[in-house]
Amino acid sequence: MFDLKFVNAKIIDGTGSPWMFGEVAIRDGRIVAVGRAVAGDAVEVVDLDGQILAPGFIDVHTHDDIAVLRDQTHAPKLLQGVTSVVLGNCGFGAAPLGAGRESDLARYASPVLGKLPERASWSSFGDYLNTLDETPSTINSVSQVAHGAVRIAVMGFENRHAKPAEIERMSAMVSEAMRAGAIGLSLGLLYAPGCYADRSELVALAAASARHGGILNCHIRTEGDSLLVSLTEVMEIAEAAGSPLHISHLKVVGLKNWGTIGRALEMIDQRRQAGLDVTCDIYTYTAGSSTLMSVLPPWVSSGSGADVMARLANKDARTRIKRDMETSVPGWDNFALMLGWDRVVISGVAGEANRSLEGMNMAAIASSRGQNPVDCMLDLLVEEQAQITMILHQMSDEDVKSVLRSDFAMVGSDGIPLETGRVHPRHYGTFPRMIARYVRQENIMSVEHAVRKMTAISARRFGLSGRGLIAEGAHADLIVFDENDIEDKATFEDPRRFPVGLDSVHVNGRLVASAGSISAERPGRLQRFGCVCCNGGLHSSH
Repeated sequence: MFDLKFVNAKIIDGTGSPWMFGEVAIRDGRIVAVGRAVAGDAVEVVDLDGQILAPGFIDVHTHDDIAVLRDQTHAPKLLQGVTSVVLGNCGFGAAPLGAGRESDLARYASPVLGKLPERASWSSFGDYLNTLDETPSTINSVSQVAHGAVRIAVMGFENRHAKPAEIERMSAMVSEAMRAGAIGLSLGLLYAPGCYADRSELVALAAASARHGGILNCHIRTEGDSLLVSLTEVMEIAEAAGSPLHISHLKVVGLKNWGTIGRALEMIDQRRQAGLDVTCDIYTYTAGSSTLMSVLPPWVSSGSGADVMARLANKDARTRIKRDMETSVPGWDNFALMLGWDRVVISGVAGEANRSLEGMNMAAIASSRGQNPVDCMLDLLVEEQAQITMILHQMSDEDVKSVLRSDFAMVGSDGIPLETGRVHPRHYGTFPRMIARYVRQENIMSVEHAVRKMTAISARRFGLSGRGLIAEGAHADLIVFDENDIEDKATFEDPRRFPVGLDSVHVNGRLVASAGSISAERPGRLQRFGCVCCNGGLHSSH
């Protein structure tokens, strides 16, 4: 007797193979039979009447490290059909917490992850995973250890290269995290303090991860004029460390650079042909989102929080900032110069005084205040204690489509899960948008290949064993949708709108969402990579 059987289903199995009309049976949270007709009774039979049955989507690029603890439903992702998330991206993470460095980690991570708990129940990365493990959830998760958190725990925001003893301490933290179950190491080389690290530090830490079978996942140093230089840097680091490499949200930024993404794709393809295991992800929008501090030259963020606030208000420092922003600094993406202030939109502020500015671009804000845009931005950062997020309208749709077509590209939302503000709509709409816009409207690929980019290759890349496929023995993470109706509804003006056209979501065989309503079931699992109790295999908690 099966627990559940889907019949009259248009089965898209995640491999990219053509769909098949048939039936899928589930028992004890696993898929036990797939075929055109599956013999045997079931406690529940669901007639899909020709709707698509697919593996649950896997969001390989999230900043949900705190959100999954704060909200057990995780509705913004679940109601897109996401059944698994990858945490710890772009060097941002909630652990480890270095003694005396709690405030440094909070000012670093909070604009991206959301407010960290005032008294976290963890200090080490392993403690953080235990907290994830103990927190009920609708979705599955796997986590990377974040370089930014590791460096802050050892060095804070010191703008210098690490000493050998500090590299040794950081390597030990990475090794500890890998033993606890991290899938790999993530770098955020655009951001302070990650941007202060040199090659020797990065190779050593990547090697510490690779010795445990981990992946190296990089937000590269620059994505504009020096994109190819930055790609070369991380590929050489991965080769030196003996690590597989994943490039976060591959893109080319800057109006004059649009149309050149093909050179980056060719470089990656050449390295793949030469034997480097390298992949990438991309979101389905032409705008990105980050902290407003990342618009400033990297030296501005060095030191303590008090140092940064004093620097933002200091006349001489402001003069230097303006000079750097007018002429640029080698190895730094000067977003304002590459894009223009009208493409820099304030999406979230910390306090209520400037709440009305959310959704406005910096050119308009500066004009309304009668200020130079740089002075206006610096004043806002002082007023909000540097806790401001932004949306950057920075990419060309043709470039997005070029990356999406690549065999080695998968989909990630890169959503910032803030509880207030005009969040980027990708946090609510990335995966339905992939089908609605790029399959149904733009017709750049089949629905089968779109599903593959959101399921099977993502699961394989990030250690989600037994997920991302409809196959006998796989975990029953399954979604039902109508390919003609599924559509994102979130917009930049109204970003907190859930998609339509998704009929149901099952996680580990249990119904967690139906017709936009979330059930009381919390079957999500933390997956730990390289667990010693499994002799280096993948361990699934619960």
